[in-house]
Amino acid sequence: MKRYYHRFVRLSLIRMLSQSLFVGTIATVSLVSNAFILSSKIDAQAQQTVNSGELRNYARAMLKMEPERQQAFDEIKKIMGSSEVPKIVCNDNNSLNGLPGKAKEIAVNYCKRYQTVAQENGLDTDKFNMITQQLQSNKDLERKMFNMLICLQKNPECGK
Repeated sequence: MKRYYHRFVRLSLIRMLSQSLFVGTIATVSLVSNAFILSSKIDAQAQQTVNSGELRNYARAMLKMEPERQQAFDEIKKIMGSSEVPKIVCNDNNSLNGLPGKAKEIAVNYCKRYQTVAQENGLDTDKFNMITQQLQSNKDLERKMFNMLICLQKNPECGK
């Protein structure tokens, strides 16, 4: 009986961690994607489809950047002290300029790093933005992304 309980708890924890990571990364992508948005091109690209390779590359970029996002947020939070960390939008100078010196530097470096990681995973700015927009409005694609994130966490070679 104890053995089955431990398996159940372990599976529940894995499921909970996967869901938490997914929610965190989707939230991060929503904020970071603003760094890449070229609004006139997004509307034109919204009709494009996302193939499984692009979805896998996008998920890899998200998984790679999640620890860096958490680290940047924690560092900014320490700098901000008792103040609440404001919403940071990479391409909005007002949101970046509202941060104290070192916090602004951390945020700018994070935004640059995210763009680099997306490109290293085969996604140019326009494709990254298009996928982000579709994830926010397409529940089926969101489900596929969730499954891809779980698959990649279990096996980095997933989906090849």
